[in-house]
Amino acid sequence: MDYTEIDQAVSGRMRKWGVPAIRISFAIIFFWFGILKPFGLSAATDLLKATVAWLPFGSPEVWLVVIGWWEVAIGITFLFRRTTKIAIALLFLQMVGTFMPLVFLPGITFQEGNYLLPTLEGQYIIKNVMIISAALIVGGTLFKKRNAGTIDP
Repeated sequence: MDYTEIDQAVSGRMRKWGVPAIRISFAIIFFWFGILKPFGLSAATDLLKATVAWLPFGSPEVWLVVIGWWEVAIGITFLFRRTTKIAIALLFLQMVGTFMPLVFLPGITFQEGNYLLPTLEGQYIIKNVMIISAALIVGGTLFKKRNAGTIDP
């Protein structure tokens, strides 16, 4: 077996298992991190409450519970192919809120106001760009091409 055959075999396995691995990873991460919030056990509790404190409705404590259960829903809906579109929609809506501290709390998310030096909290938020990218990949696998020349009933 030469290098090209090994490369093709490895690539084939990655193609077969990559998207399911992302979906399961999303399920674990969103369920796990989400379920901690309603019980006040999340390390992100203070950051989340500070982020939503300006909202004109709902207290930070209420938002903590809502966002936690929202994340649990994201995790559960990623488990099933049928509900993956729902999971992606919920994820993208959640991501809007996730990036808010970068704008509203730069003193917490960047070192000394320098936007090139994120704090640990800032890094935690910025890495979500990769989560968005992975969701785009998963979403791109959901559409089935129709064969040319065939009529779908």
